[in-house]
Amino acid sequence: MQGKSIDADVRVRPKSAVDKEWEAEAKQLLKAELARQGVTYRELVSKLEVLGIKDDEKAIGNRISRGKFTLVFFLQCMRAIGVQQVDLRDRTKRADIGGSRTPW
Repeated sequence: MQGKSIDADVRVRPKSAVDKEWEAEAKQLLKAELARQGVTYRELVSKLEVLGIKDDEKAIGNRISRGKFTLVFFLQCMRAIGVQQVDLRDRTKRADIGGSRTPW
């Protein structure tokens, strides 16, 4: 790729139904872990602050509600609430978190 920018190969694609399903899965996973730990969004803000991460309850609630957050944010949340392992097995068969339509 001599003389060609890597950015020139990156194309923005429209959001697909599959992407929306993955966002829903991410949201459900994060919310389930917060519920298991009994942590509210307000408490999450405080726990993230201990790690040096400043955010407010409304912004965090919006980010989680939309399911649009980075892996970095997810990892920060897991560390803040003390979760060391996350179960990614087929969530459609797990009644403890309400299931999902995502077929993995």
